[in-house]
Amino acid sequence: QVQLVESGGGLVQAGGSLRLSCASSGGTFSSYNMGWFRQAPGKEREFVVAISRSGASTSYSDSVKGRFTISRDNARNTVYLQMNSLKPEDTAVYYCAAAKGWGVLAQYDYWGQGTQVTVSS
Repeated sequence: QVQLVESGGGLVQAGGSLRLSCASSGGTFSSYNMGWFRQAPGKEREFVVAISRSGASTSYSDSVKGRFTISRDNARNTVYLQMNSLKPEDTAVYYCAAAKGWGVLAQYDYWGQGTQVTVSS
């Protein structure tokens, strides 16, 4: 059973940066594609970005492209999300998730508990 634990959320002013981490345990981290999702109050959860098992491929939503960067360290069983030029509309609970598949139809089988990111204007 894969367990995911996010950290690094917090309160930041618009234009600032945060780096989220997601530590994995209980499974073979390098066998999973990893994704970040977010859910704002009153809204549905949305896809943010994904990274392939090796880190060679990434996929970003248009809303964060050019501002967010995903990376992973398979030796440390951790995936990161560097968020720059943050906007108030980035305010949400951010979740990391693990999937065997890749692409828009990938099913994410394991989820973290989420970390709150709040961007003030």
